[in-house]
This record gives sequence, C-alpha cells and structure tokens, in this order.
Amino acid sequence: MASAIEFDSISKQYRLGQVGRGTLSADLSRWWATTVLRKEDPYLKIGETNDRSIRGNSDYVWALRDITFDVQQGDVVGIIGKNGAGKSTLLKILSKVTTPTTGEIRTRGRIGTLLEVGTGFHPEMTGRENIYMNGAILGMTKHEIRSKLDEIIDFSGCERYIDTPVKRYSSGMTVRLGFAVAAHLEPEILVVDEVLAVGDAEFQKKAIGKMQDVARGQGRTVLFVSHNMAAVKSLCTRGIVLQNGCLAFDGLTDEAIEVYTHKCCSVDAGRIVDGIYRKMKYLDLHRISFNGTEATESTINGNQKTVELKIEGTTSVPVDVAVKVIFKTLSGTPIMSYAEGRCTGVLEHIEGDFTYVRNIVLPQYIAQGDYSIDICMHKPSVLDYFYAKDCAIVHVQHSDDIQGLPLKLKNEGAFSLVSTQEK
Repeated sequence: MASAIEFDSISKQYRLGQVGRGTLSADLSRWWATTVLRKEDPYLKIGETNDRSIRGNSDYVWALRDITFDVQQGDVVGIIGKNGAGKSTLLKILSKVTTPTTGEIRTRGRIGTLLEVGTGFHPEMTGRENIYMNGAILGMTKHEIRSKLDEIIDFSGCERYIDTPVKRYSSGMTVRLGFAVAAHLEPEILVVDEVLAVGDAEFQKKAIGKMQDVARGQGRTVLFVSHNMAAVKSLCTRGIVLQNGCLAFDGLTDEAIEVYTHKCCSVDAGRIVDGIYRKMKYLDLHRISFNGTEATESTINGNQKTVELKIEGTTSVPVDVAVKVIFKTLSGTPIMSYAEGRCTGVLEHIEGDFTYVRNIVLPQYIAQGDYSIDICMHKPSVLDYFYAKDCAIVHVQHSDDIQGLPLKLKNEGAFSLVSTQEK
C-alpha cells in the first residue's frame, strides 16, 4: 500500500525570548556559513532538547528533532505526548502553517486541517455567513458548502441562532459551528488537533462519532492529536508518542498509550505540596503527606486497609473545609474517590495554624498497578481552597488471589467488589 504521508528527518528549531528568527549578527553568521563557506548552519549545533521544565544554557531549542515515519493510506494514527512535546508543531508543519528547519514531508492527496476550530470567524457576521467564509478558508467550494449547509447547521445544533451575529454566541456555540464546518470537509488526509476536548458532553459524543465515520466508514488517512486516551484508543489503529520533541514510540495504539502513561506522565520527583496549581491567597501550606510520605511516589501493599492524608498549614481567614481525593489511571480516567463533605456533609473548621488528618478506608481488593492522585481542600460545590492535580503516583502491590494470581488494573478494572453473601 502506498504511503499517504512520509516524514523524513523533520526537525524544527526555535529561538527563545524573541519574536522572529534572531539577531542581525546571527543572520549574518548563518548567511556566511551556509552561503559563502557552504557549511552547515552553525546554530543547528547549539540547540537543546525541548524540556520545558528545566532552564537550559542555550537560547535555541529543538521543538522537533529527527522525526521520521510513514503513514499508509487509510491509517488512523494517534499522536500523543505531554504539553510541549511537539505534537501541534508537527501538524502545523504538515499543514504548511510553518516550515521545518531541516527535513521534508511528502504527501499524496488534499489535506484538511482541524487545528484551531473557529479561527477566522468574524464576530459581526452571522453564523450562516461565517459557514461560507470559514468553508472557503478551509478549501471548500461554494457549491460544496451550499450542498452541505443543512447538514452543517444540523450537526452544530445552532439552527435557532444561525442568522444571528457570532459575537452573540457563547464560546461553546462558536466551537460547535467551527467543528461542524471542518468536519464536513472531504480531503484525502485529515489532520485533527485536540478539537474534541471542547464543547459539552453531548457535542463531544457527536464529534467522536463523526470522527469514527470519517476514519472507518470513508477510509481516509487521519492524524489525530488528543490527550483523551479513550478517544485515541477507540479511533486509532496506531499510536505515535512524542517526548521533548523526539519520537519515543511508534506502534500499536494500546502499546503507545502504555508507553505514554508510564514514560511520559510520571510525576516529577519532589514533594506533593509542590504540585499545587491553584490556591487561595490567605492559605499557606507547609506540608502535605499521603500514604506516610511527602514525596510524590509511594506504595500501597495488598494488606493495607487505610491510607493517611495529612495537611499542615496556616490560614489567616477562618474557613470550614472538607477534602477530596481522586484516584485515577495514569491516562486520566477517575476510578474512585474520597469525597468528604460532598457525600457525608462533614466539614472541619480551621483557623490559624492547623493540621488536618484523615485515614481513608481503601476498598478490600484493589487491582495492582499505578494510580495518579488529585488532592483538593474545598467547600463542596462552592469553591476550592487549594487543588493539587496529579500531585502523586501510588504504586499498588496487591496480594494474590486464591490461585496465586494478582488482580491487574488492565484486565479486571480498578477494584474488586464483594457481595453480602461472601464471607
């Protein structure tokens, strides 16, 4: 089968801290080396790996580095990786939004892109007028747009407002209309970048169904970028994992997700309290320990009945609080939670220096595997006093069953249930 897309040693270098390619002296040095001396661009030698979490020694970074793979006609390929891994940059190069620093891409067929749906909508124009304009931008002819107009409007769910200026639409309605236009393109190669993460649950379900029709029913080549591992697993037959701009894995979807969740999504070594990304100004947190440690990784053994959560800090404003702890798979699927306050109505009054301790009862049988933890101190359904997302990894080492076989998260689910008749 012929290749629809061939990525040949694609690399993309950026200069940090500046708008544009660089300074005049750098441009002259680059021109002298490449044009006069016929040598390699000297700035290609000083670029560093694109790891956004550390401070580097060079102003030049490789957003992508030596990416080489082929996509066959009719393949549906999921491209996954952490934020900043280079996924969107790769698709922008493929869509000719930007050019590669080195390497080339060879394609066969017309390319349709869903990179940022709704981009280019004019707020003063009506939804109907924006459909025609956006469709033309995406490469559709006026006849194609007219023939599919009713389908696009029906798919968007915005029929009542279709002759109203877009400036009066909610952000969700604008996204719905933008995706509806892009979803009715008929290119040989469809490039989709994280557009299914927007909209309400009903629209996401409809959008995924449309993607399945395009991928399976119509036999088009699809490159699909998403952080939704369930969508990647259901849509894609092949997975590619990018890490810090480099190709980390290329193979079956299940294996790619496994590599992504274990290799790319591990929590940075450190303290749990450092994982807080949202906090009230009047709250100062000194320590958070989970399962007996302040570190971001710990282990639960098969005989353990409870896990301790301890929060120490100071608040200058007296508040009534509860805690919430969410256990998730490494791909982000919640599988169980401790929701004190919301479920039990229990709130604790804290002021000044405080120590908040809870012993959370674990299910009787938990499948062995790795779990990501969210910790939140909140007033249920009102506000969060702090939220620590993916702040720790818990390794569950469960005891064997009566046959000496372990319960596994991948095969049997997160935890095992018992009936009232069991002894």
